[in-house]
Amino acid sequence: MDFKKIATDAGSKARAGEITTDHGKIETPIFMPVGTVASVKGVHQRELKNDINPDIILGNTYHLYLRPQTKILEQAGGLHKFMNWDRNILTDSGGYQVYSLSANRKIKEEGVKFKSHIDGSMHMFTPENVMEIQRSIGADIIMAFDECTPYPCDYNYAKRSMHMTHRWLDRCINHLEKTPFTYDYAQTFFPIVQGSTYKDLRKQSAEYIANAGADGNAIGGLSVGEPAEEMYAMTDVVCEILPEDKPRYLMGVGTPINILENIALGVDMFDCVMPTRNARNGMLFTAHGTINIKNAKWAEDFSPIDEMAITFVDTEYSKAYLKHLFSVNELLGKQIATIHNLGFYLWLVREARKHIIAGDFRAWKDKMVKQMDKRL
Repeated sequence: MDFKKIATDAGSKARAGEITTDHGKIETPIFMPVGTVASVKGVHQRELKNDINPDIILGNTYHLYLRPQTKILEQAGGLHKFMNWDRNILTDSGGYQVYSLSANRKIKEEGVKFKSHIDGSMHMFTPENVMEIQRSIGADIIMAFDECTPYPCDYNYAKRSMHMTHRWLDRCINHLEKTPFTYDYAQTFFPIVQGSTYKDLRKQSAEYIANAGADGNAIGGLSVGEPAEEMYAMTDVVCEILPEDKPRYLMGVGTPINILENIALGVDMFDCVMPTRNARNGMLFTAHGTINIKNAKWAEDFSPIDEMAITFVDTEYSKAYLKHLFSVNELLGKQIATIHNLGFYLWLVREARKHIIAGDFRAWKDKMVKQMDKRL
């Protein structure tokens, strides 16, 4: 993987860059739609490619390991071929599921024993086998196995967890060196900074991760319920330490406003289920604020969903029609809303990139944050 910075913003720490992998270019800042189980929910790959047009999407190690299972993915020739996606893919390591499935798992130094949410069968994730699983899945960017701490989190727990994440990182790196690529293209490995919302732990973790010398680095353990101000404070601390010449990925973030504020702090890559999950519940993100399409006020509004016309659905359907689809629980409504939201998120990061290159990102970002912080 190769990363080069194209431009930096004078009024903030925002950067525009370009990542190149064997599956093509990723222009940063970038938002990665989440394709948990080899599918971005409710969207055909054709629409994903032609209408939403991301350079990279995300898959989930935990879910793909359970279904369809790595043996099926290997028979298909890897996740790209299995789902017919010829652009970049990133896989998380399952560390977040260790956090979110806390009732069904036991964490030890060796790794995490967990109960499948599907059939109750027991499984073990270790730094070593998670590297092997991600080799089998075949994503272009693969993540270190870590523990994502909850919020709020006791200082001593956060400290113990962070040190274990660092030990796990060393085991991931050692094992990767002995584990060849499964397919005929390279994979790039990103370690993950942890440390909860404690500044001294975040600094320590960022230094440890920076010293690992990987081609890119991630910031984990945020967007787990902490106030936005704490997220920004931790991101700021970490971005000061992580190397300038490597991409920085903030995991699981967030709202359109969160994304712009974190771009301003020096983050290059984002993913979040919010645009797709909220779409399925009738929430639309726009440049002028959020719309709850289920509200009665839209029943007689025959104007286009979004006059900005970022994707075809925005002008092909009216707000009244989309409200109707939700009121009768028609699947098409969820699909339309999903395409709209993902299209908007990709538009937002691409506009951010244009303004970083033009040199007026800070003023544009401040205006957009005000505009988007409204309920329509």
